[in-house]
Order: sequence, then structure tokens, then C-alpha cells
Amino acid sequence: MAATLLALTGCGTDPASDGGKRDKPPAAASNATSYPFTLKNCGTDVTVKAAPKKAVTLNQTAAEILIHLGVGDRIAGTGYEIEKTPPAIAERYEKIPVLSAPGAEIKHEKLLEAQPDFVYGSFASMFTKEQSGERKQLHDLGVPTYLTEFDCTYHESVKNADFSMLFEEYRRLGRIMGVPEAGEKLAAEQKAVVDKAVGAVAKRDKPLKVMWFYSTYEGTPWAAGPGGLPQHMSKLVGVENIFADAKTKWAEVSWDEVAARNPDVIILADLTRGEPNDTAEEKIELLKKDPLTSKLAAVKGDRFITIPGSHMDPAYGSASAVPTLVDGLNKLG
Repeated sequence: MAATLLALTGCGTDPASDGGKRDKPPAAASNATSYPFTLKNCGTDVTVKAAPKKAVTLNQTAAEILIHLGVGDRIAGTGYEIEKTPPAIAERYEKIPVLSAPGAEIKHEKLLEAQPDFVYGSFASMFTKEQSGERKQLHDLGVPTYLTEFDCTYHESVKNADFSMLFEEYRRLGRIMGVPEAGEKLAAEQKAVVDKAVGAVAKRDKPLKVMWFYSTYEGTPWAAGPGGLPQHMSKLVGVENIFADAKTKWAEVSWDEVAARNPDVIILADLTRGEPNDTAEEKIELLKKDPLTSKLAAVKGDRFITIPGSHMDPAYGSASAVPTLVDGLNKLG
């Protein structure tokens, strides 16, 4: 019946409208994409008239996902690089033109110079007049866009955010790019990575308290709150995120709050974008030098787990953060 409806309408549609979440892929997902292909993304109707040939990714991790879908050669430009590219895809990534300054977003004029036929980004803050342009503005120019469902509103907590949302994003991008089988395969592979790691979690009588320490800005720490993958990963492996009660998924906190909540383990985002205290090594040095945090048991006992910063946001590497997290927790005893 689905095939009959597609033949009658002349276009493909994606019925998912609840944040892109779906427990099981549709039976027809392995079939070739029927264009024009329409889906609802972050409350916006998006229509892709043909398989994109000149996609622009607004940030590094978005580019990495398309590379893993096998369509890296169709990326006309990318921007906002925050860390070194993984060696497995470095050669393919380095062939992509970088359209922004280091650590900066692509500006609207520069984006249009690349003549994109599709724009994909992982942060709502990039789809603004001041940066790459609003989504409606781009759609009016005939350029369809896709924004990860994890950030429809910048930094806002996403209800029930979990890996199924990320895996569905792979499927949807696969269909947009005309490679639905690649999207299904990538989702299945990454789900297997997560499931295997969760199965190896050592049992504890009492859950460990953890702080997801992402960065500092003018001395103020930023930590993971609710409604993002770090919170979901915390639940998966049976630990307690000390800032699960924050108002946003990335919260500006204070060192006094950190000390009061006294985490058993500090999970460090390792970033190589060049900002102060970005690397895990710099974060450890900061924590050990500060009069307040140096007294924390987690700091005194070197109870740190290091994870690439990009893996704390929706990215291809997010699934591999789970085995890294589990291994670190198991070693801490």
C-alpha cells in the first residue's frame, strides 16, 4: 500500500514528526529514495527535490556523519572545526573546503558562494541571520536544510533525548542523500557499539556521581545538564549526573556548586580548538591548581575519564563514547 501511495503522490515522505524518533525503520526504508522527498524537521517542512550533489555542513561533526554515510565527496564545504579529525576519515575530510575561520561559523555570504543544494547543521545557533542564514531564508532561496533534532532550540533540553534519535538522524540523512541503505547500516552498526558497551557495565551497589565538564568561559565551568546525550549515557551506564536538574542541556554552573555536589568522577571533554582550558590535560591542571576543586576526592584521586568533546554532542563518535565511559568507570572500581 505504501508503494501505491508513493506512486500516486509522486513524492517520498517521512512520517516521523516526534523529533525523528522511531524504534523500527519503515519496511520501505531500504528502497531507493523517491524525489521530491519531504519530511518534517524541527517543526519545519523540508522538501529535497533531488539527491544533493553540493551539500554544505555547518560544522565538523555534521561533515563526519556524511562521510560515514559514504557521501563525503558531495560536500562542497564545511565549517566550525573544534578538534582534530579522526584518522580513519582524515584523508577524506581534508579534501573538503573549509568555509569558516578556525572555531567560527560559516557566514551567509560564504555559504552562498559554495552554491549549496543542501545545508546540514548540528546547532540552531548557526541558522541565524548573523551566521549562515535562517532556515526559512535558505528555503526561500531553494536550498533545503536539516538541523539535528537534538538542538531545534539552541541549548534547550530535549525531552527523552537518546541514541534512537541519533540513529534515526542517520536514516533520514541517508534518505535525503539518496543512500538509505547506508543510513540503515550506520544506525545498526552504532547501535551495536552502544549495546555491547552497556552490557559490559560493572554492577555497583550505589551509583557513582559524575560531572560532565565540557569547557570554561572566563573562569566559569560549563557542564552537561538534562536533555542531551551525556544525560542519556549517564542513565545507560548507571551513574548520576550531578547537574541533571539544570535548566538547559549545557549549563553554566559554578565551582562552588561543583564542590557542594562533590562528584565521584569527572568526565572531561577533550577539545583541540585552541580555547583556554579546552584539552583534558589543561582541565586537569586547572582542577588541581584551584584551591577549591583541588580538595575534591575525584581530583585528589585522579578519578577522571576523558572523552573527545564532539562525542558529547550528536555525532558519529557519540556511540564510541559509551565504551570509553564504561571502560573508564570499570577501571575506577
